[in-house]
Amino acid sequence: MALLRHFLLSFTIVIISFVACNSNLQEDPLITTYVDDSPSYDDSDTLLFKNMIEQNTNDVLCLDQFGVSSRSLKIVNVRDYGAKGDGHTDDTQAFKKAWEVVCSSGQSVLVAPQDYNYLLKPIRFSGPCKSNISVQISGSLEASDNPSDYSEDQRHWLVFVEVQQLLVNGGGTIDGKGNIWWENSCKRNKKKPCKDAPTALTFDSCKDLIVEDLTIQNAQQIHVSFQDSTNVKASGLKVSSPGNSPNTDGIHITNTQNIKISSSIIGTGDDCISIVDGSSNVEATDITCGPGHGISIGSLGAGKSKDFVSGVLVNGAKISGTTNGVRIKTWPVILNF
Repeated sequence: MALLRHFLLSFTIVIISFVACNSNLQEDPLITTYVDDSPSYDDSDTLLFKNMIEQNTNDVLCLDQFGVSSRSLKIVNVRDYGAKGDGHTDDTQAFKKAWEVVCSSGQSVLVAPQDYNYLLKPIRFSGPCKSNISVQISGSLEASDNPSDYSEDQRHWLVFVEVQQLLVNGGGTIDGKGNIWWENSCKRNKKKPCKDAPTALTFDSCKDLIVEDLTIQNAQQIHVSFQDSTNVKASGLKVSSPGNSPNTDGIHITNTQNIKISSSIIGTGDDCISIVDGSSNVEATDITCGPGHGISIGSLGAGKSKDFVSGVLVNGAKISGTTNGVRIKTWPVILNF
């Protein structure tokens, strides 16, 4: 009889834990955001991605309560691969090793835990990968401010390339440490030669991408760039650098289709959002912009090129302390009759 009572008590505890877990999941605003339907994201691959996010977040939320590991989700902590997170040690190789594991595994999460500052040189997170991937940045990623570290590629710091069904979030910070680059810019000092500077965070040739709940600050040049990508949702971003920092566009969009930017605060030394050739179905809602140059389409038509941008919607923007509001920038063309 005592054994039966013990069994019933254990069964009751499991049921209560399960109910509590599902209740927390239903109320979690992150889940609601991830699986929010949008007419711009209706293909089968994207629906599969949304289902994966919902399923995997359920695993993570309920993991501790049941005291078991998820069989469908692999957690890869960069500290397990040698990252120190002390702000001084180069953690680039640790992140590369962690990415190789995540990219070659099934559904996986790369985790950079909070309360650590990870010093990184330029790094490429390359696909295609075996399955869906989540990158959870909860600590601070800090760029090397030594220009010699960028000798192989002076235009990029963090790059995700050819990755499909990717979620990047975590509430952490990406810090470009741009001061050294601004001080040596020809826009600050006309006597200095004009040189390339790195974009802090680039997504190149990605599909079904969610970037959310991050602070990106003090970029060397552009803060976030989406290029040659499809089906992108970016929300809850805080993008900032001083108003006199040169060429520090907040979010730059080039040749990207079906992109929705929402509920973000952007203040930089250049365009809050810039949209250039090849981009279509671009939606920006609930954007707070300033300081900076406003929200821009262009520049377009450099070197007499034929550039095309279509389907741009800006709704509910709050723009203040900027040199412009919303504008279209084109290069002048001399017509010979």
